[in-house]
Amino acid sequence: MEPVLPRHIAVIMDGNGRWARLRGKPRVFGHRQGTETARKVVRFCSDAGVGNLTLYTFSSENWKRPKREVDFLMNLVGEMVDREVPEMMERNVRMTVLGQPELLPARGRAKLREAEEKTAGNTGMRLCLAISYGGRQEIVAAAAKLAARAAAGEIRPEEVDEAAFAGSLFVPDLPDVDLMIRTGGEFRVSNFLPWQSVYAELFFSQKLWPDFGDDDMRAALEFYASRDRRFGGVNEEGAEEAE
Repeated sequence: MEPVLPRHIAVIMDGNGRWARLRGKPRVFGHRQGTETARKVVRFCSDAGVGNLTLYTFSSENWKRPKREVDFLMNLVGEMVDREVPEMMERNVRMTVLGQPELLPARGRAKLREAEEKTAGNTGMRLCLAISYGGRQEIVAAAAKLAARAAAGEIRPEEVDEAAFAGSLFVPDLPDVDLMIRTGGEFRVSNFLPWQSVYAELFFSQKLWPDFGDDDMRAALEFYASRDRRFGGVNEEGAEEAE
């Protein structure tokens, strides 16, 4: 029997700074190590046959961090994309940016756009990098887009339903999250994909992100496969229906 795989996995990669501090290193050391873990997780999910993987790379709240750290992270994203595009091409992975990349420095925006263009024809796993992303900001932007369409007479207010709203999100064709993983021992979703994750299974790991490995990903997939996915439906016998 084939394993039950999530169609969309979303990951909150938490713990880089704490991992570095435990080793007497600056936070940026942890961020660099975290990119190696991200690389391994992309490989693992691609090999496993996962259709969509979204990594919370840089949140809208992260702009509040010290400028030196923000600048380092912006450069690191550019380095990571440059380095990984050849392997994405080899693995048939398509990269998409989720968020507000227009807020990034010009050089970073250009590198991300170039990676999207180079991998656009790939038909394997889609890798979404959530950069300058906030869930509430995404919802507000979608509402504003629909309001503008209504004001222009393109859509009537009564025609605004879930499908219309979902079609106004940053990446309209991104499927709902089936499995959300958070590392670092925290138990919250931190403004990450609130619309898309309403029925997500939540897997929390005590591991700090740089220590999260293949065995941890297997544990997360095993956890997902063990879940009895119900969405509030009731069959004729009164039992809740599984997915």
